[in-house]
Amino acid sequence: MAVPTRNRRAEILDAAARLFAARGFHGVTIEDIGGAVGVSGPALYRHFSGKDALLAEMLLDISSRLRGSAAAVVTTAATPTEMLDALLNVQITFAIEQPALITVHDRELGNVPEQERRQIRRLQRLYVEEWVTVLAELHPGTPAARLRAATHAVFGLLNSTPHSAGELPSQAMRPLLHTMARAALHASVNTH
Repeated sequence: MAVPTRNRRAEILDAAARLFAARGFHGVTIEDIGGAVGVSGPALYRHFSGKDALLAEMLLDISSRLRGSAAAVVTTAATPTEMLDALLNVQITFAIEQPALITVHDRELGNVPEQERRQIRRLQRLYVEEWVTVLAELHPGTPAARLRAATHAVFGLLNSTPHSAGELPSQAMRPLLHTMARAALHASVNTH
């Protein structure tokens, strides 16, 4: 029985993320990716036009999903405090479940074609602005630039999971990251 195309694409993207994180974009061939999912390298061209298109889709997809999750949180949570907790949970889930994507994004965004790289950056800016909007409601009078800087710093803290993955089980890591991120945000807006 053939694997549906959408599932096969997701399988290819997951395998490519792990390989790119381990060996770098230039250290991985189409054949390596195909081998990781049990098909010939050339068979991947049925799903992606090339390795750079695969990388672009991988990073566009996660940027779009994070942005969409943040927008959903902001429109459904009842209070700014609930919104912030939900935003933290979105980012923590991503950080714990997708450390390979964090590594790939940090190291390989420059290998994404320019048009897609601009789209990724735009989605990321929109994601950050969802956080800034919520933080501004919680801390009126704090300059947006400070809230934006604090958001990026908290992402750095939460996205450190590629370096700590496996040290603690997920059920212990989640509350640790949540507490640390909350404390960092509190300190950043209350220390001038």
